Amino acid sequence: MRIIRGVDAARPEDRGATAAMGNFDGVHRGHRAVLELAAAAAPDAPLGVVTFDPHPRRFFQPDAEPFALMSFEAKARRLERLGVERLFALPFDAGLAALTPAAFCEAVLAEGLGLRHVTVGADFCFGKGRAGDGATLRAEGARLGFGATLAPLVADGGEPVSSTAIRSALREGRPEEAARMLGHWHRIEGVVEHGEKRGRTLGYPTANLSLGDLAPPKFGVYAVKVDVLDGPHAGQRRGVASLGVRPMFGENRPNLETFLFDFSGDLYGARISVALVAFQRPELKFESVEALVRQMDEDSAQARRLLAAAA
Repeated sequence: MRIIRGVDAARPEDRGATAAMGNFDGVHRGHRAVLELAAAAAPDAPLGVVTFDPHPRRFFQPDAEPFALMSFEAKARRLERLGVERLFALPFDAGLAALTPAAFCEAVLAEGLGLRHVTVGADFCFGKGRAGDGATLRAEGARLGFGATLAPLVADGGEPVSSTAIRSALREGRPEEAARMLGHWHRIEGVVEHGEKRGRTLGYPTANLSLGDLAPPKFGVYAVKVDVLDGPHAGQRRGVASLGVRPMFGENRPNLETFLFDFSGDLYGARISVALVAFQRPELKFESVEALVRQMDEDSAQARRLLAAAA
């Protein structure tokens, strides 16, 4: 997959794609339905995605709490697995925000990227003041020479699948429900960082990830599946993870600490992807290190059982 960062980075060979357009945060089942319609609209054309980096909400609300379900790198990786060949990542800035829907269609979609067909979800809005919608896209496409398709919303239990609903499920400690809407386990991906290394003194060495700008799921302990994406230990593993601020040690920067079962090795600097499979318990503060270790033993045993059942 080729990543094209902005209109000016597009090459002649990038033109003529059929593209799904949206934020694609989480790349959930609704997003996949838009992608499938985009591919079907022009089967002989390269499949593309038009998205925005940073997310428009981050531009308009720079001080907002973290809300993203996945990083741009994780999004790109998942879109590539779904067959996307061109990822048009438009820098969302004041210039882009000021474009009217008609100007956006002409300057970006038609002239800039040379798209052959554009597919969006039925609730997608674009352009200055979010004034453009699916009907606008169809009308402008007819004027400028590209096709347009509106994808119906995908429902789960009678409610539309959305990134907002997925965030809510994760915030309430329901990763299984989030996974049903996503069509895959919710994952936290990043590069393993050096921590305080307390885990190794307790018999539980962990791989530590910062949450960065990701929306934090409910703090607590999870049964997890782990993909080590690069380095000498690349492969799939299982484990138990603690997500939170480590109240026993007086720290307050949220992070994810993952203990990999039956593993010995150095993961510092490796990129890993941690799938939250089941929520086990909330984050707790223990009276002693001994009590903490006893609970970690119980957490590990429970995680093994849960992961065996989820296989």
